[in-house]
This record gives sequence, C-alpha cells and structure tokens, in this order.
Amino acid sequence: MRALFLKDAETAPAIQTVEDPAAGAADAVVSLRAAGLNHRELWIAKGQYPGMTLPATLGADGAGVVETVGSDGDQALSGQEVVLYPGLGWGDDLRFPSAGFGLLGMPGPGTIAESIAVPADNLFPKPTHLDFAQAAALPLAGLTAWRGLTTKAGLREGEALLITGIGGGVAMQALDFAVAMGARVWVTSSSQETIDLAVQRGAQGGVVYTDEGWAKTLGKAAGPIDVVFDGAPAGGFPAYVRTLAMGARVVVYGSTAGPVFKASAPDIFLRNLSIIGTNVGNQKEFGEMLDFVGQHRLVPLVDRSFAFEEAADALRYLEEGHEAGKVIVAIA
Repeated sequence: MRALFLKDAETAPAIQTVEDPAAGAADAVVSLRAAGLNHRELWIAKGQYPGMTLPATLGADGAGVVETVGSDGDQALSGQEVVLYPGLGWGDDLRFPSAGFGLLGMPGPGTIAESIAVPADNLFPKPTHLDFAQAAALPLAGLTAWRGLTTKAGLREGEALLITGIGGGVAMQALDFAVAMGARVWVTSSSQETIDLAVQRGAQGGVVYTDEGWAKTLGKAAGPIDVVFDGAPAGGFPAYVRTLAMGARVVVYGSTAGPVFKASAPDIFLRNLSIIGTNVGNQKEFGEMLDFVGQHRLVPLVDRSFAFEEAADALRYLEEGHEAGKVIVAIA
C-alpha cells in the first residue's frame, strides 16, 4: 500500500510504498477514506517531537471502512464506516494516560495511508451526518477539546468561557462544543477575520490579543470569565487573569507561545482559581464526544482538502497558509 512515510528527521515525508497492514487476533484493518492533519505531524517531520521513533507513517486522525477483523473481534464490524480513536494503551486509570500511552502516527501506525491495522477497540461508528473528511477532522482535536471542557473544566450551561487563539483545530472544536452546551463563548485571535468567523459559529465576540489593553476590553465586554481554554498560556495568562471570576478554572492544553508563563500567587489563591492540565483523552471520552457530535449534528470546520498524492503539500499548507479549521487528506 501507499502511505505518507517519514524515514528520518533529515528527510522530508513523502508518499511511498510500504507493507500492507495485517490484523492480529484483536485488531481490525481499516481502508482509510480521509485523514486529518495536526501540527503534531509538522513537529515530527522536523524532529522536534518528544520520544521520536522513526521511521513512521504519519497521521493520527482517520476515518474509513472496516476491511477485516481479527479472530477475537466482532466480525459484524466488517464493512462498517468508522472513525478511529487516535490513542494506544491509555491504561486503567481514566484520569490520565499510562506511561506506555502513545498515538497513531508514531509510535503507532499512521492514518495518512491507504489502510491501517489498529486494535478493534479503537473503532467507533462514524456519525451518520458527517462525510469521511468531516469525520477525520474530529479525533485528536475534538477529543482534546471535549476532555478539556467536560472532564477537566466541568463547563456548565450559561458560564462564560474564554477560548484563546481561536482558529486552530482544538480551539475551533472547543467553540462548537461549548456553544452547543449553552456556554457564553468569547475568543481571542491575532486576526479580526478569524474572530468574525468564530462569531458566525456562535461566539459572543472576541478581542485581538495584539491590541494594547485587550484584556480590559475583554473584561468590559464579557464580564467575569468562569472557564479559560488555553493552548498558549505564556502569551495570555498574565493579561486575562484579572478578568477571571471567583473559582474560575483555567484549562491548559498546549504551550505554543512557550513552555513558561508567569503567575501571581495572590491572583490564584484570592480568586480560588484552578489551573488544570489536559492532553488527548480516553476511549470513554471519545465515545461520549462522538455521541454529542451526533446528537447536536455538529460539523467540524474543514479549511481545505488535498488529494492523497498531495499529502506533503497539505503539510506545507498547514505550516504556511492555514488560518482556521482542519486540513484534510482525501485518501479514497
């Protein structure tokens, strides 16, 4: 079969012929129809991802049709349209992943390929209202957003939520989920056009974080913020912390603005703030997320779709031209 293969960190990823996957007794082989890109693939291609294990087929997000099921699996899965849980080996504790947890697309097999073998437990029914490209936009970003808002933040209807850096895949998924939950959502971005897009999808409003005094503007417009969903706290936490309500929860899911951010102890203890870390999520949460998507008929924002042969071009677009929504590789 063909796959987007990365031999080593000194070689650019390219479509190559690799061995066909084979299902073990507890596995299934899925004929992939679409794969979603994440910035994770860019970091891997540059050799900047922790715990590099190369060579590897890239891609953690995928949707397709089940070809075969191993001898220990449910044979009724054959022919079913599925979306793949992107993790491997979460472990027994639902609160956090085990030491051996990993993702598809390194160290596990990748989804930017014609087919993939994964544990049968990783297969979940594709929401029927979504096409394969839309379904492939969900897994990693959607699961991260869902776990952060529900398990970690306990977001409630009517609460004020701030999503920083709107436009990225996780942030856009969080916006869709939060609006459907009945939260009052505010956003930040470096682009007014992206804020306008967020408003079209249900946000109350937003502020451009490169503007001087943006946090005061946010506080006047939104009032006290109950929950923050932040992938770059180094850039915003010192500014927005004074807008937070008593007992607010700040969920940190990334560090794109740098690994260190300044925090004043009185700001934290006098406001009774909770600063909570999260990453990815377990299979139970993945199933709950997909059920919610189906119930509310949510459709992830897809920015652009590339043909399978253009998968390397899709990575370059993600790095250089992407602004909002998910970038998809259409495989079949």
